[in-house]
Amino acid sequence: MPAATLHETLESATEHQPGARAAISAALGSGPAHAYAFIGPPGSGKADAARAFAAELLSRGSDEPDQARRRGLADPSPHPDLAWLRPPGNQHLVDEVRERVIAQVSYRPFEGETRVFVIEDADAMAEESQNALLKTLEEPPAYVHLILVSAEPEALLETVRSRCQEVSFQALPRDVVERRLASLVEAPPETIAALAALADGDVDRARFLGGDRGGRLRERAEECCRAARAGDVSSRPWGALLKLTTEIGKEEGERVAAAAAARAEQIGKGREADRIKKAGGDAAKRADRRARTDSVDLALALSGYWFVDLIAVAEGAPGLVRNLDRSSALSEGAAGLDPALARQAAELAMETRRRLQVNVSEELALEALFHRIAASFS
Repeated sequence: MPAATLHETLESATEHQPGARAAISAALGSGPAHAYAFIGPPGSGKADAARAFAAELLSRGSDEPDQARRRGLADPSPHPDLAWLRPPGNQHLVDEVRERVIAQVSYRPFEGETRVFVIEDADAMAEESQNALLKTLEEPPAYVHLILVSAEPEALLETVRSRCQEVSFQALPRDVVERRLASLVEAPPETIAALAALADGDVDRARFLGGDRGGRLRERAEECCRAARAGDVSSRPWGALLKLTTEIGKEEGERVAAAAAARAEQIGKGREADRIKKAGGDAAKRADRRARTDSVDLALALSGYWFVDLIAVAEGAPGLVRNLDRSSALSEGAAGLDPALARQAAELAMETRRRLQVNVSEELALEALFHRIAASFS
């Protein structure tokens, strides 16, 4: 089955992923495998491709393939043969993996000839969940197809990855992110270009940065950088940054808790509803923490980019600048700049990102970072 015959939704989902398109096209032509791992960086479109692929599988053998495909593409999907799991926080619940995947694969399709199980953010499965899934991945019924979607495949057990056919996705080109973002965010072209450049191929990240909280996060990070460049951080600008990341985490935790409460309310009273509420509370705490940590990580990435941009401006290479909508501030910061010090500052920001992955105190890490940068510039 050549790629040109792919259904338009699947063709659109893999438009900028020729390698993934070829792999999926070959799978549909020769007969799909039982398990796949769609792997690629955040924002590369792998989840959209997984949904389109799942919809295509569900349409096969259906009396009404177009209708089956449409229901498979819906999010959330009403198709009875599609199970789509998202982690409620920063980790999948092992009970949900057992109940919605492992326990369900033995049931034959309600419609057509296929059942599809998609685990989004599969790397968020704890080792217990992954081990529980092994037998299902190895010996699923003939009518079952499983798709694991992951941005961090190194977090998947090798025994899990080895049982899946991998389909690789690459970061989207900057111009593609820019075009998509322009349809989602109202902003001047220069700002759209800057957000796309700062997003590293991730449309969702670019959109976040173009929103209220993302825009404020960017501003707080820049305030820290400008203060450090001036050699004076006595105002402790990272305090405002951390306060904002706490707000972002709290908002995400409340969203997860509300979703769990709504699900429990649908069930009503009883042990299962109580279990869901408790699990939802635990998931909300994890979601709060993950969102807060991710926001700090993003702020550090933005800080690194800021100092790299200062180097580009100082050395007369404006084509390398990411913060295209901050030309005045960058010109001011680049005046009399020692590029070696700015390069060291960018490296320190990246080093701090790595340190935070091993549970270093965020406040102490940011304080140490910007004090060190300020000391070098003073």
